[in-house]
Amino acid sequence: MRASKSVKGKSEYSTLKIQNSKLREIHISGAEGLYNSSEIQRIVKKYIEKALAHPKGKPDKIIITLEDIKEKPKEISSLPVRTIYSRSTAKGEKIAIKLLKALDISEKAIHTALEIIRKKGMRGAAIISGETGKRLEPDKQRGIRVSRLGIDTSASRLLSSRLSQHGINTDTVKEALILASKVISSQEIIAELCVSDDPDYTTGYIASEKFGYVRIPNIKGKGRRTGGRAFFVKEGSSVRKCINYLEKKPVMINKISLCRGTSSIDEIVDSPYM
Repeated sequence: MRASKSVKGKSEYSTLKIQNSKLREIHISGAEGLYNSSEIQRIVKKYIEKALAHPKGKPDKIIITLEDIKEKPKEISSLPVRTIYSRSTAKGEKIAIKLLKALDISEKAIHTALEIIRKKGMRGAAIISGETGKRLEPDKQRGIRVSRLGIDTSASRLLSSRLSQHGINTDTVKEALILASKVISSQEIIAELCVSDDPDYTTGYIASEKFGYVRIPNIKGKGRRTGGRAFFVKEGSSVRKCINYLEKKPVMINKISLCRGTSSIDEIVDSPYM
């Protein structure tokens, strides 16, 4: 599902308060999953309700796409979940930087990712060399869209139970964890940094095989509509292979890893899952 809204775009002479009549489309909400055919009606209803109730506003276009997937999904485990408590955006950003450096992501690559996330306009995720900081995705405006991912029914119930123990059993957390788990299952990717562009959701995360899915509350200020995703890849990786896996390979979570409570940054760095 993709929900969007058309708004008037400002011309290059915006300093003179002149606007043209050209409309631009802004993204409101999106959702995706792999489901059995018997679940389609229920899921379509759920997705439409999600789009219509989104805090970014009411969309004027909702597109539902159904695709029959012939290939058997690859089965993976979800990433382990942990949370680092952060009191402010400055602290949240420092935590993110420290975690990424602990994963041997270069300062240049981290800077590139933060610049993308602080700006508006990019629709998908950026692919960044973890060593050189160079952006590698072919379309810098579109980015990469992770697709064909899901979680089976029994694993979903267990995940909800484990997240509930820590008060974070929400669709937002579950959907992000499912996506991050597929991303990190790619052999080319070292880590993902994500900050939601939802103005009411201020928790971001860093996902990696080494540390799992690490939630960082207050990584941005409430009401801010900026956000984005950055995937850090190993130097010399096949970008084409990476993109094909993220966008085309069906992946299903069938096992759930541990979900822990709040940890300090030092506890996480000193006790990796690898």
